[in-house]
Amino acid sequence: MAKKAKARRTREVRADRALDTLPALATLTELPTYAQLSACERQRAAFEAARERASENGVEPDELALGCVVRLDRGFPAIVTQNALFRAEFATRLTKGDFSRVAVGDWVCARRPHGHDMGLIEEILPRESDIARWKGGNRGERQTLAANVDLVIVVQQLGSQEVDYARVARSAVIVRDCGAELAVVLSKADRAGAEGVARDLDALHEVLGDEVRLVVTLAGAEGDADIEAVRAVAEGHGVGFGEEGVRALVPEGTVAIVLGESGAGKSTLLNALLGRAVLETGAVRASDDAGRHTTVARRMVALPGAGIIVDEPGLRSLPLVGHERGLAKVFPDIAEEAVACRFRNCTHTHEPGCAVLAFADERGYAGRRLEAYLSLAHEMRQSKQTLDPDVVI
Repeated sequence: MAKKAKARRTREVRADRALDTLPALATLTELPTYAQLSACERQRAAFEAARERASENGVEPDELALGCVVRLDRGFPAIVTQNALFRAEFATRLTKGDFSRVAVGDWVCARRPHGHDMGLIEEILPRESDIARWKGGNRGERQTLAANVDLVIVVQQLGSQEVDYARVARSAVIVRDCGAELAVVLSKADRAGAEGVARDLDALHEVLGDEVRLVVTLAGAEGDADIEAVRAVAEGHGVGFGEEGVRALVPEGTVAIVLGESGAGKSTLLNALLGRAVLETGAVRASDDAGRHTTVARRMVALPGAGIIVDEPGLRSLPLVGHERGLAKVFPDIAEEAVACRFRNCTHTHEPGCAVLAFADERGYAGRRLEAYLSLAHEMRQSKQTLDPDVVI
């Protein structure tokens, strides 16, 4: 018992030290207000049930409130309720599991004991959506990036080389598997020029189809750009352009999350949408022509006259383990043909009786879309885990 008490005191001291280094909530003017957020009826009902359970355990009802996690700094959540904004810790029963399993966007039953600045998360309420990826090479660790979001915006920077459509397709697979809508923002378009932007838009339309919403921006641009030429290309391809194009993706009442590699220009884009330099940005590395990673906290950002965006640290990897159904949703035409292959373990590269190859030959369909599908499917086959038996790839 003495060892447990000592360990608990050690954790409390470390937590206090960590809290001392966190930014003061009063200085974070970009956070959304409670009025800008909206829990669904299912979550409100779950809160009422949680409040009843807490009251039965002796908690004063007026200490409990429905709240939303609007920011995470080193695992410490900031919660906004109808009457307050405060940091919170986890109730004892929650710390027995994964300490950091709460995510930005989660609705919670929060307790604010009288006379205390800190609050407690009593329960995490059911999620309407769960944007998550698998950590490592197995299905055992699932990392939620954000909860209860309506749209995932993938930011991909442009350059002299063709857009990395394989990475965008990878992101699309994960997003679709999580049941969310997808949009793609192509940043730093000046680095590609009008001809390069046209090339990249054609590539993404080929891979993802015409239904996916695309926006071209100059966010993160270094130097003068032929803005009108790039705008004309975007409009000619029927896609959005500039800050207003991004803002149109996130109208009032909408919550979106921005994902992308470190240095893709996410923070620069958000600063432009906010109209002020709130989020730190980094310079471009000469070694690999990529921006430096600057976002460290996960946080909601309220856009003036628009909705809310969750700013997420750049992702170094997006493992595809466990996302077979997402692959089928992004490439439904190819997945449908794969079911008809003679061999269930067909790789769609050389086997006799391959329906996918026959389909490609019939349609003259051997371009980027098929290449992206085959590459992602091959990666999934190399997984050490068993693939979903109901999905043929």
